[in-house]
Amino acid sequence: MKIPEQGYLLRVFVGESDRWQGRPLYEAIVRKARELHLAGATVLRGPMGFGAHSRMHTTKLFELSQDLPMVIEIVDSREKIDELLPHIDEMVLEGLVTLEEVKVIKYRANST
Repeated sequence: MKIPEQGYLLRVFVGESDRWQGRPLYEAIVRKARELHLAGATVLRGPMGFGAHSRMHTTKLFELSQDLPMVIEIVDSREKIDELLPHIDEMVLEGLVTLEEVKVIKYRANST
């Protein structure tokens, strides 16, 4: 798969406990991206953060949280990202979605 040198980075910020049709929202988003044949997706779990409600989410022992920040990052062409965006709009009921232009330096898959 080839990503053009000028690609786009889609970031979706949600909570670990957010759900979509019975599964974790971050998992549902990654599965939808795969189904649409996007180049790839990475989910990052944050040890600390807060969102629109200013409620702190952290892994600290005295402030246990069951809803840590999750960030899904997807890089692909604008056309492929645009194909995913209506699904993101439907799935993400609360969170933040950003899109920025990026320069792709290298993207290789092992040909074996």
